[in-house]
Amino acid sequence: MEYKIKFKDGTTKIIQILATTFKKLKVWKVGFDDGKEILLYKVGTEWMQRTEDYLEECYVISIGAYIDSLELN
Repeated sequence: MEYKIKFKDGTTKIIQILATTFKKLKVWKVGFDDGKEILLYKVGTEWMQRTEDYLEECYVISIGAYIDSLELN
């Protein structure tokens, strides 16, 4: 699935989101057009990212809310 996100600097990027598993945990791979990938996962109601990923929290929450909206439909 694709999601358009607008960054604080005014740029807009389309990201690719792919559901997968990592060590038996359901995760979502978020791919950017520059080749960078971030793994997101959900603990309870809170969206988290891997320790080595450095996406700002507001973007993690926004992408997570988008994923939640798709899963409810």
